[in-house]
Order: sequence, then C-alpha cells, then structure tokens
Amino acid sequence: MNKLLNIWVRRIHRWLVLPFIVLLLTVFLTRGTGTADMAQRFQAVFMIPLAITGAYLFILPYWAKWKRGKDKTTNSVE
Repeated sequence: MNKLLNIWVRRIHRWLVLPFIVLLLTVFLTRGTGTADMAQRFQAVFMIPLAITGAYLFILPYWAKWKRGKDKTTNSVE
C-alpha cells in the first residue's frame, strides 16, 4: 500500500505542477487584467493539493529512514 501511495502521489504532484507553472506565468505576464484575476483563482485551487503532495514527498525520505532504523533495532533484538 505504501509503495502504491508513493507512486501515485509523485504522479499527481508532477501533473499538477505543469498547469500551476502555466498559471503562475500567466499571472506574472498579465498583471492587472481580468485574465490575471481569473488565473489567480485557479492558482489558489492548485496550491492546496500541491502543498499536501509536496509536503508528503519532502517528508518521505525522513520517514523511510526512520522506519529502516526502527526495523534494524527490532531485528537486532530478536
């Protein structure tokens, strides 16, 4: 389950980044227009899932290292 979750979180994050970058550039290049205002609304929608998946991917190596260390200590006791 954990490996499947990692794979799907990476895929979702990668696919959300591309439209977010396009929206970010749209906001910067069309400042002060109606297009920029509309792009900012869509950008806000993308920020929450990007933040959640990004935080998970950031914490993942530390979590894996902690689990490996925990497994080593339980295996050495047995």
